[in-house]
Amino acid sequence: MATKFIMVGAKGRMGQAILSLAKESPDYQVFAQVDKEDNLAAVIQGTDSVIEFSHHSVTPMIAEICLQHQKPLVIGTTGHSQTALKIIQDCAQKIPVVFAPNFSIGVNLLFYLTRKAAEILGEDYDQEVVEMHHRLKLDAPSGTGKRLAEILAEVKKKNLDEIAKHGRVGIIGERTAQEIGVHALRGGDVVGDHTVHFATMGERLELTHRASSRDTFASGALRAAHWVLSQKPGLYSMQDVLGLK
Repeated sequence: MATKFIMVGAKGRMGQAILSLAKESPDYQVFAQVDKEDNLAAVIQGTDSVIEFSHHSVTPMIAEICLQHQKPLVIGTTGHSQTALKIIQDCAQKIPVVFAPNFSIGVNLLFYLTRKAAEILGEDYDQEVVEMHHRLKLDAPSGTGKRLAEILAEVKKKNLDEIAKHGRVGIIGERTAQEIGVHALRGGDVVGDHTVHFATMGERLELTHRASSRDTFASGALRAAHWVLSQKPGLYSMQDVLGLK
């Protein structure tokens, strides 16, 4: 039986990619499309799940509507405030929520490999994250770039906000062993490039993922929208969906 879902952010780039891919597959049914000025609550009752790629300012409202109607939610929007994150976490105590900065299978493998590399290489290797996206992207760093840096910080057992260096300018002094560089590039129509650099004296290791089409993200989001239907209430990542944890 096809998974019925509502696409919130239907007119956006990701929304259009998800809708296009879903219409080509017998495994998914587009129950409704919601964008600005549309009322999610008016159409939510008959769906199986909700996929949200809209704007971080409306994600908390979407989560609360899903909670009221007990519908599983997949969130792909990034750039949320701490207040918004708390609302999402609270809702996830009563409904299953997949919340991921990136739904690409390749990127989620990059998350996994980044953690393993950081654990193995240790403090002798300096760590830098570089991401590039199209000129229209609103937030920086990207959700994926931030998550990669968070993974590095977690291995260090540090708070990323305390050790992140977002670009460098002026006489900054020598690089410290603890800091993590995070750099955002913007230009053209780049779908999404991410590289994690591990550098030490004599050698450098780079882990890179480049996306050439939004279809890879759309496929992962649809996969999550089906997977979440059978889950208990909780906050899940794409790592959970792919069984990488």
